[in-house]
Amino acid sequence: MEEGIGRYGSSLKVDNVQALAGRVGSDIPERYIRQERQNEYAHSNSSSDGCAGVRSIPIIDYNKLTDPNFSDEEAAKLHSACQEWGFFQVVNHGVPGDILYKMKQDTEGFFKLPLEEKESVAQLPGHLEGYGQAFVLSEKQKLDWGDMLFIGTLPSHIRQTRFWPTNPHTFSETIDKYSIEVKRVSDILFRKISENLGLGQGKLYEMFDDGVLALRFNYYPPCPRPEEVLGISPHSDGNGLTLLLQVSDFPGLQIRRKGRWFTVEVIPGAFVCNVGDIVEILSNGRYKSVEHRAVVSERNERISVAAFRTLNVGDTVGPISELVQGEEVLYKTLPFEEYLKILLSSKLEGKSNIDHMKLDA
Repeated sequence: MEEGIGRYGSSLKVDNVQALAGRVGSDIPERYIRQERQNEYAHSNSSSDGCAGVRSIPIIDYNKLTDPNFSDEEAAKLHSACQEWGFFQVVNHGVPGDILYKMKQDTEGFFKLPLEEKESVAQLPGHLEGYGQAFVLSEKQKLDWGDMLFIGTLPSHIRQTRFWPTNPHTFSETIDKYSIEVKRVSDILFRKISENLGLGQGKLYEMFDDGVLALRFNYYPPCPRPEEVLGISPHSDGNGLTLLLQVSDFPGLQIRRKGRWFTVEVIPGAFVCNVGDIVEILSNGRYKSVEHRAVVSERNERISVAAFRTLNVGDTVGPISELVQGEEVLYKTLPFEEYLKILLSSKLEGKSNIDHMKLDA
């Protein structure tokens, strides 16, 4: 893994959206205009951004999840959230407030830097890590109204420090501390999810313990016509588990549920967690990886930090044998490297990654 996780993807260089937003006024380039957003806005009676309003998703109390007096009840809530929603928020997770504060402060500080300084850690050709955009694979595809910084942080040997910002000067230290804390929280979630699936606490924890943790820092600048663009296109996450810190105080994350888009409320300091495609595959469909997207604001910038837990080179992606005894196997079993190639090909084709893994695909 000397070349890091970024070698499994790439993205074409396009205009920096933060800089673009500062100079175009209301004349938004056509590549950012989404017809589906215009249709939503035209037909929506419930909210100005074309979705069904802000909604509370299941909330899991980490303290109760780890307290023997309450863990069974809270684990049952987690099981239901993974089955019925694919999304939940984790509160009282124990990540020190000063680490969360520094992560927010340093992330905001990085995106306030001049463009030329941010581009000192820009993506390189054929590599996904660094500052830029994700999965821009064609000169004709529609573009997202946002910029991002993507880096692998754990295990430490995968780190490509040439993509780690040196300004703010505390950013690298903050990223290191934050990654350790996020891994701690997600380790417990993997243990409880594994137990809920009837596998014992160790199964999923051990599968992901030596896997990759990567961070994606998202920046969505204000847009004069927010109802016509998307911060991130609809997608499901190709990893195992995602923990999102909503840095900004106003919502923008939306999930698709029963054919409609719902905006997820912001709970300060909470992690918005979602089941990724790999856990859906491992569980043979018991838990669902749910489609989601991000919308933007007319007046306010929005920032978030997503932590992705996934497997590592040499691992295998496929339904766990204990979960498919006596039932239909729904997904293929492939080496993790082959799975990553499918993930990239699905982006090229504009299709769902999980559909490519289904045996009837």
